[in-house]
Amino acid sequence: MPATYQSRASAATAPRGSRLYAIGDVHGRIDLLDRLLALIEADAATSPAARRVVVFLGDYVDRGPCSRQVIDRLAAGPPPGFEWIALDGNHEAMMRSFLEDPSTAPAWLRNGGDATLASYVGASPRIGDIPADLRGALAEALPGAHLRFLSRLGPSHVEGGYFFAHAGVRPGVALESQSRDDLLWIRGPFLDHEGSFGRVVVHGHSIAPRPVDRHNRIGVDTGAYASGRLTALVAEGDWHGFLAAFD
Repeated sequence: MPATYQSRASAATAPRGSRLYAIGDVHGRIDLLDRLLALIEADAATSPAARRVVVFLGDYVDRGPCSRQVIDRLAAGPPPGFEWIALDGNHEAMMRSFLEDPSTAPAWLRNGGDATLASYVGASPRIGDIPADLRGALAEALPGAHLRFLSRLGPSHVEGGYFFAHAGVRPGVALESQSRDDLLWIRGPFLDHEGSFGRVVVHGHSIAPRPVDRHNRIGVDTGAYASGRLTALVAEGDWHGFLAAFD
């Protein structure tokens, strides 16, 4: 299926001379990520913008089959002519928590961590596995570059009139004062808010069949691990649109 977009006027403006991309939750779908990055490179070649920025909105691991390959791809850095900014997601936070404290294993495994373990260790956890042993196996298999990548993820990013975060923001709190917990986990109060946040918030975390495009927020989590659709926002000047890679 072709991945095309129609542009529309934005409530936000990208920095002059910049073309922005924001990729939703990858969740181990390296196949879709590679397709979408190829589409982005081709799309960027059609723009006169000198600066090309790709913001990854978090949730690279869990649920899908290839978490290790996704982290390997992102940790390797961008192709020439691009800037990559990788933000933290709640699933990366759960993975780091497990590495620090194996007693958190049940919550992480219930939320797709079993797929991440399988991608690094080569086998899914079984009933009766000891969390500390699972933690040790993951720590041994995790390349140093991956650990550094996971430990350096920022909670948010700003480009012109756009504010990027994995989950969203808490209404009534200044963007510069948002808690990391809200930036990675919030749903209801953010999704239901109809007023301005000060900038247009670009986020993932909350799945929808198609991109959610509102005056105050843009959601690009289209459930890639289950739907086979990985989506990216494209923004330049005072317009934006969407690109998508499909199964």
